[in-house]
Amino acid sequence: MKTKLFTILLSLSAVLTAFADPGSIRGSIKDAKTKEALIGASVLIEGTQIGAAADIDGNFVLSNVPAGSHKVIITFVSYKTKEIPNVRVESGNTTVIDTELDEEGTALQEVVVRGTRATNTEVAVISEIKQLKPIAVGISAAQIQKSQDRDAAAAIRRVPGVSIVDNRFVMIRGLGSRYNSVLINDVITPSSEVDTRAFSFDLVPSNIIDRMIVYKSGSAESPGDFAGGIIKIYTKRRPDQNFMDAAATIGYRGNTTFQNAQTHTRSGANWLGLWGADQQLSSAFPTRSADFNVLSDAQRASFGRLFPNTWALKDLNISPDLRFALNLGRRFDIGNVDASNITNINYSLTNQRADIAFSLFQNGVTANEVAETYSDANFARQSRIGVLHNWTFRFSPVFNLEWKTLFNQLGNTETVVRTGQKVVDGYDALNYSQRFENRTIVTTQVSGDHKFGELTKLNWISGFGYTGRWEPDWKRVRFQRVTGSMGPDGQLSAFTVVTPTDPTAAEVGRFYSKLGEKVLTLSVNGERTLGNPTDREPNRIRFGIYGERKDRDYSAHFYGYNSIGNSSAVLSQPIGSIFSAQNVNGEMGGLTIRDGSKDLDSYQGINNYGAAYLSGDVNFGSKAILTLGFRGEYNNQQLLSVIVNEERELVNNKIFIPLPSVNFTYKLTDKQNLRFAYSSTLNRPEFRELAPFVYFDFNLLAEIRGNTTLKTARVQNVDVKWELYPSPNELISVTGFYKHFKNPIESFLLPTGSGLAYTFINAGSAENYGVELEIRKGFAGASSKFFQNLTLIGNASFINSSINLGDFIEGPDLGGTIQNYDLTGLTDKKRPMANQSPFLINAGVYYADPASGWQWNVLYNVFGQRIFAVGNQNNPTVYEMPRNVLDLNISKRIKQNLEIRLGIQDILNQPVRFAQDFNRDGKIGSDVTSQTADADQDVRKFKRGSYFTITAAYTFGRRTVIP
Repeated sequence: MKTKLFTILLSLSAVLTAFADPGSIRGSIKDAKTKEALIGASVLIEGTQIGAAADIDGNFVLSNVPAGSHKVIITFVSYKTKEIPNVRVESGNTTVIDTELDEEGTALQEVVVRGTRATNTEVAVISEIKQLKPIAVGISAAQIQKSQDRDAAAAIRRVPGVSIVDNRFVMIRGLGSRYNSVLINDVITPSSEVDTRAFSFDLVPSNIIDRMIVYKSGSAESPGDFAGGIIKIYTKRRPDQNFMDAAATIGYRGNTTFQNAQTHTRSGANWLGLWGADQQLSSAFPTRSADFNVLSDAQRASFGRLFPNTWALKDLNISPDLRFALNLGRRFDIGNVDASNITNINYSLTNQRADIAFSLFQNGVTANEVAETYSDANFARQSRIGVLHNWTFRFSPVFNLEWKTLFNQLGNTETVVRTGQKVVDGYDALNYSQRFENRTIVTTQVSGDHKFGELTKLNWISGFGYTGRWEPDWKRVRFQRVTGSMGPDGQLSAFTVVTPTDPTAAEVGRFYSKLGEKVLTLSVNGERTLGNPTDREPNRIRFGIYGERKDRDYSAHFYGYNSIGNSSAVLSQPIGSIFSAQNVNGEMGGLTIRDGSKDLDSYQGINNYGAAYLSGDVNFGSKAILTLGFRGEYNNQQLLSVIVNEERELVNNKIFIPLPSVNFTYKLTDKQNLRFAYSSTLNRPEFRELAPFVYFDFNLLAEIRGNTTLKTARVQNVDVKWELYPSPNELISVTGFYKHFKNPIESFLLPTGSGLAYTFINAGSAENYGVELEIRKGFAGASSKFFQNLTLIGNASFINSSINLGDFIEGPDLGGTIQNYDLTGLTDKKRPMANQSPFLINAGVYYADPASGWQWNVLYNVFGQRIFAVGNQNNPTVYEMPRNVLDLNISKRIKQNLEIRLGIQDILNQPVRFAQDFNRDGKIGSDVTSQTADADQDVRKFKRGSYFTITAAYTFGRRTVIP
């Protein structure tokens, strides 16, 4: 570790941020008695040439005001001159003065001075990152709008060291989503997934985002459960002006729009992400499979007839994608309270069609010996509706109250028609998957900000969050016929449904699952300034507590169809009639159903989490600042399940972990910083990783099961960063990092005779280290107007990791019994960490001409090959291969009210490809077709299609108001 850390230190130079970017002052001037605007009142900053006159509404703006404390002088004929001392202006922010002038001979009135932080611009985000003590990067709403990214998942991949998996899960510094913490408005979000610890970033539409900050190093104020990064999503807050905007988008995707596809019918308002009552499991069904399966064939068949016969597919010509958004902002007074509201409503209906080549191999002596090969016709239609509704009440300059609510609901209807061969068994295959998924996330928070004099601040947040995920009536069926078999008519034999005696998730049946997770949170944070608060870098002490109660309920049921006697006449019928009430009759030659669920398929999770922290700044002159922090976290994680009508405790993990942190900043010049950071963090197992429940992934033909023996992983983090800020909107930085893991949680492929079965295990140790580069370059001083309007943005990360599994690991077998696995000859004991990319590159060219209203940008993204599925000696590791992504966005503002935007995403349309490292050399070579011992083999491959969008955004009116 010391050698690697020394190498990283040598690779960095020196450079700092702290030069003071300009801010601004604005406000209003009125007559103290009549409350009328004083048109032409003079406003001047003492000792400067910066001044302005009040306009027809009494408003004024002073731009390019140096950061620091100033005296503001306000004069008007026949009115008393007013001097306002110690007006604090911060870099990139706006200070607001609301004041009144008295006529000569009257008493002076109170001056109200308020500071408002501009948080959603590129300059504001750069300024915020400069002022933060931990190492961080971020992206602003302004940059997101330019790139026309549709949700948080698409936007955050522009951030250095960040990549996206499956278009919704975030990886930071090559570490999977389980190693990241996500907060919305400073409250930890619950996991949105059943089978992984992850937050689905596609739940958050981009037009409600104010900014996203990614913390790469730890601090006492931040949650300790992370190793990759802490992602803080801040939604829009108070509007600076009254406004109403609306936007509509139409989208065309190559290989999807206007193409034909097969889909299935769902009752209910699918276009809103909802489903009908007939898709819910009837309450008449016995809860336990043991109680259901003892019933007679006829009795079980009577329950089977309660299922709607919705198996038939229908042909569909795919329409263009549609998106709508409405934004409202209002500012008004309620008595002496300054109130504001911002509301965003958005809706989308999108489509994705793909032809997926999917193969499994024998993995014998030579590569590319096919065991199973399929072609999946995959069609998915997704609907999303989202609402943001935020209120802010300013009771006084020292007390603000906010109420923020976010609601998002996604519905995804997916149909897969799989054709192909199971070569090793000699039969043709025709499989179907008809799946609907609903995901809902709701967060609501009430928070308050208090100031006690100039030296003490206190804020609190109370919140409630809910995440729901439903899979109502996921229908799966597998047909087969002997390859080449002919019928009496000389044609190929008909396919027949496979109906095993004991139902399994891989065979014909109907699956129901429901996840509900509720989170209650309360946090209190305080800050005390020591010394003169007007100092540029005063010493501060920060302290706080965080409490959270999380309750998760998950239940799943699977019902499989069984033949009674010889049912071949029924099983060879078309899919739309096989499972009709006439055939599910419980009689000889017909069908019935059996419950394939297990008691462990349902569980309850309870997590009680409490934390307290204390941190403080120590300034060493004007050049160096040291921030020391300590955070203590207590966590009690319980997992309960009802087994044979008795509630049993499967997991009860109580643990307290101390988490120290150190952040040090040295100012080399007025524009350069050198930062050092150390933090001790942790990584807790997620409920699903602990729960001994088996989940079947149809698309990958794999089972996933939990491990009740998982332990909390410990992580030691070291970061060093050099940063240069040539101007307020420019940045150059180099960051080196090193991480050491003890007991990291990783996926593990269980040894099986056939098929794939994954679980989660604690490895012995791991390490992750690398370098990140970022540049943001403008040309404001160029002689050419074209270059003045140009901005270049680029970042690259180069990462290495290794994990040491040890000689033995503890995990479940295929029956769920915990055992020790001797890894000798079973799998590689050392390999890169799962999902870790050796490199990530983002680049962008942005052009904006305010005079003409034209904007355009070209964006590029690529990641290095990374482990998608961990392998063993029987099934080599599968890698996700790099793909170059190029986007183009153009927009034109017309008469200040209308903006037209054109977007082309994924112009190159390179294939999404997953390949298996057959020769086990740790990489995928160019040969993925030959049957040799040195070749590799493609497992899954498809193209998403280039995506074209055109958007019209209209502003119905904006009226500037005083914040």
